[in-house]
Order: sequence, then structure tokens, then C-alpha cells
Amino acid sequence: MTAAELKNHRLGLVLVAMAALAWSTGGLFVRIIPADLMTMLFWRGLFSGSALLILFFVIEGRKALGILLGSRWPAYAVAGLSALAMITGIGSLRFTSIADAMVIYATAPFITAGLAYVFIHERPSLSTLIASAVALTGVAIMMWGSAWDGNLFGKALALTMTCCMAGFTTIMRRHREVAMLPAMGVSGWLCAAFCWSFAQPLEVPAATVALIAEFGVVQNAAGLALYVFGSRRVPAAEATLIAALEVPLTPFWVWLLLNEAPPPQTLLGGMVVLAALFGYILLQFRDKTITQPQPFQAGP
Repeated sequence: MTAAELKNHRLGLVLVAMAALAWSTGGLFVRIIPADLMTMLFWRGLFSGSALLILFFVIEGRKALGILLGSRWPAYAVAGLSALAMITGIGSLRFTSIADAMVIYATAPFITAGLAYVFIHERPSLSTLIASAVALTGVAIMMWGSAWDGNLFGKALALTMTCCMAGFTTIMRRHREVAMLPAMGVSGWLCAAFCWSFAQPLEVPAATVALIAEFGVVQNAAGLALYVFGSRRVPAAEATLIAALEVPLTPFWVWLLLNEAPPPQTLLGGMVVLAALFGYILLQFRDKTITQPQPFQAGP
């Protein structure tokens, strides 16, 4: 790995970790927003999608419209998969237990590794698989003692959400030349469109709408933007592994800011997940070797 490649890889790790940090505030926003779920998701999708598209136009300037008009199938696929992940992710929490949903979600690095290997011939490193296994064990410890009585439909939704994330991560990794930021923006609008018929968007006060706007921009839009920029710089399985930082950090923010103390197994399992992921990140920052390009030599 050259010095430039190493720097790019490390930047990708940091960006994906920051995306997980943004996503981990979701539990906090859900706790403090006094609106029904579908209304909240409608406004969240609308604000999130708009923020991402505005960011795209700011970054690309005059080229933005041409890029949009020239969008190719990978962008459409990412938009559809991301929107489906938003919808099925929330649905899984309503039709199955949180324990079921989180453990299924923790399998994302393995599903991503399989998709990336089959479709883009990207083989995951042994360290990625080991860290993924340790993180999965930590998630199982976090959910130990929780209800495992969710129905099959809810489990199917959780698996669909996990596969969608693995799918759009793999596509973004394969088609790094395609602008994916507008695709993520469109996915927010698609989620809002789906929730429209179940929501009551005009019946919430302006203060609540403002809070949901913050939810959409800080948690969802910022997380998706960071993930788009970061996931193209690291292997697909590695991106979903680092994104698993969201799982232990979510209850941490609720505990820290709302004083909702998590049970002991959540603390223990969260420590295992954090140890696995931070240990993996430190390993990536320390053990990568730099291959310097060899000078050209004339014939003998």
C-alpha cells in the first residue's frame, strides 16, 4: 500500500466512524421528539433528503445539474436500497424485539463480505472477520435477557434492512466514480413519500418540526454523507464493521443525557463491541505497510 493509499484508507475509517457517531444519536432524538413514528419519519426523510441535495449542489456547483441528469443505474439502486433500509429498519423494531433486530443487524459485515466477494471480488481481511465476530458476540451480550419473541415478519424486515445496507455499501464501493450523495438525498424523499399516507405532518407544532429537522440533518443526513465519502475509501465489509459503532453508542447517549441507566449486560456487551472496533481501528493505523514506488531503471 502506497503512502497515498494508506492516507486515503485511514481517512475512510475516520469518516465511517463519524457516520456511526452521527447515527448513534437516533435513540436520543426518538426519546425527546413528541410525535408519532410515521409523522416523525416523514419530516425526518424530507429534511434529510433536502439537506443532502443542498450539500451536493454546494459541493458540485454548476456541475450538479449535469451530474443529476446523467445519473446511472448504480445511483438509482443505492437510492432504492437506502430508502428500503430506512423503512424496513423502523418496521423491524415495530414487528420484532429490539434484541432480534440488533443481533441481525450485527451480521452486516459478514453479509457485506459475502456480497463484495461474489460481485466485486473483494476479499475481506482476516482481521476484519475476527473483529466482526467479536463485535457480534458483544451485541449478543448486550441483548442477553431481552425479549426474543419477535415474529418472523419482523425478523424478515431486520434481515432486509441489513441486506440493503450491505447491498448499497457494495455498490458504492464498486462504483466509486458515480456521485452517490444525491442518491442518498433521494432515498430520504422516498422514505418520506412512503410514510406520507400514515403520517399527520400538519398536526405537530412548529417546535416539534424544528426538532425533527435537527434529527434529519444531524443524525441522518450527516451520517449518510459521511458514510458515502468514507465507504468508498475502505473495503465494503470494513465499512459496515466500523458502522457497528452505532450499536453501543446509542444507549450511551441516552444514558448520558437522559439518565436512562442501561442494564449491566448492555454495558458489558457495549464494552466488548467498542474494544473490538477501536482495537481494529488502531490496528489499521499501526500495522499498514507503505510500499514506495521503485525508480525506473534502464536496461542492464
